[in-house]
Amino acid sequence: MPPTLASLVHHSALKLTVRAGEDRLDVPVRWAHVSELADPVPYMEGGELLLITALKLDADDPEAMRRYVRRLVGAGVVGLGFAVGVNYEDIPKALVDACAHEGLPLLEVPRRTPFLAISKAVSAAIAADQYRAVTAGFAAQRELTRQALNAGPEGLLTALAAQVDGWAALYDASGAVVAAAPEWAGRRAARLTAEVERLRERPAPASSVVGGPEHEDRVELHSLGTGRRPRAALAVGTAAALGTAERYAVHSAIALLTLVTERSRSLQAAEQRIGTAVLRMLLAGEPDHARAVAGDLYGGLLDAPFRMIVAESPPGPAARTPVTAAKSVTAAKSVAAAPAAVDAGGDPLGALTETVESAAARSGEAVLVVPEGERLVVLAADEGVAVAACVEYAMALEAARAVPEQAVAEEYELVVGLSAPTGPIAAAAAYKQAEQALSVARRRGRGFVEHEQLAAGSVLPLLADDAVKAFADGLLRALHEHDATGRGDLVASLRAWLSRHGQWDAAAADLGVHRHTLRYRMRRVEEILGRSLDDPDVRMELWLALKATATE
Repeated sequence: MPPTLASLVHHSALKLTVRAGEDRLDVPVRWAHVSELADPVPYMEGGELLLITALKLDADDPEAMRRYVRRLVGAGVVGLGFAVGVNYEDIPKALVDACAHEGLPLLEVPRRTPFLAISKAVSAAIAADQYRAVTAGFAAQRELTRQALNAGPEGLLTALAAQVDGWAALYDASGAVVAAAPEWAGRRAARLTAEVERLRERPAPASSVVGGPEHEDRVELHSLGTGRRPRAALAVGTAAALGTAERYAVHSAIALLTLVTERSRSLQAAEQRIGTAVLRMLLAGEPDHARAVAGDLYGGLLDAPFRMIVAESPPGPAARTPVTAAKSVTAAKSVAAAPAAVDAGGDPLGALTETVESAAARSGEAVLVVPEGERLVVLAADEGVAVAACVEYAMALEAARAVPEQAVAEEYELVVGLSAPTGPIAAAAAYKQAEQALSVARRRGRGFVEHEQLAAGSVLPLLADDAVKAFADGLLRALHEHDATGRGDLVASLRAWLSRHGQWDAAAADLGVHRHTLRYRMRRVEEILGRSLDDPDVRMELWLALKATATE
């Protein structure tokens, strides 16, 4: 504790006597200052014990003393020390009454106590308090370090909460609470996600204070990370502002948690190589080798059904910013698993990485995220939170694009393809499925397509592709040119005949012509196209061409 007026009064060597303001002696004293100015307020900072002899004061004038004391109180002066036996044998009654009226503690300083002795006592007490704070800070740092090494971020938060006599919580890069101490603090921390999101928008390091007199507590928020985009955030809640020792503890926790979130470059590079190797082995049809290389890093991800996700961003400056590491996420890693590659705005692949890995970290799932040029490949558990987070993210972008006032800038656009559930043996097929879904999504202007939707739907929407239409137009052009001369409706006849599976009578009835007329027309189709309608491939191509041009 810093020195207070009470501690100075109880200082046996000073022999101070309280003459007014006895009920306000517990206020801290920042410094002891001597001034004989009639108005010392311009030179005050607040928190001072002002020492005077009333050399230039009309201390017997009640009105003058009321104005003098009132200005001192307004400037934040916490006490007034009056030396007797110098200019006045006793403290004038006007000054005593003014201090009592304004609630300003008034201390009588005996002649044998020099002001220098009071200044030294205040200085020594401040130095002792600072030394205690530094010593306590070092002790807190040792304890926090020990907890971080032995119990991880959770143990560190528990120790920090005890140090500040409050609570502490850790957020991942998505703003979700991943750990809190005490246990009840998780609910309090969850209500601050909006403030954490605003903090994440500022370059690290950044901090903010939430709460005040009308709130249940005072919360400090600190970003964690060294890049432009914070990797995580720390919240510390207390009943009052932090003292010096508590501030040391918080700064130590910030440093330790930053070390946790900022994994070494060598570890990132190693995980990138492992993740890439595992994916290549799976795609090469070597699941056993992939399992051996993955080891325990991916938490049994390859031992259960999984989905393959392929995401792609449109070409552009932002889209060419690659994700820099392949990462695995487990509950044990919590904060360490926060994304380490998304440091720049306008990187949709990086933002998707952050979303998927944060979701997996919160649930304890394992997920494999591998950059592949301007693509991102994700391997995640079927029906897991990582897949759900990916789908939700992509569909949210797609929905935003559909609303003009919420249009997503091109640098944030993303296209995602999702495979059907599979296992290690069929990983290559799953990758192909995800690519096919991605291709369809791109052609349709969609943000997300699942391969199972293609299998359950119709092939006809695929005919809307410009390349298919161009092929259809070229295939049927000669027939359309023939019909334009008025020498017979070959296109309509071909459509009717194919729709009736080559049944002459039924097709002729649909057209309202004799079956011999229809036979003649089909021979003309073969002659013009140079193809035989007996060939099922020819019939298939013609039917698809007719369907592709049906709306034109």
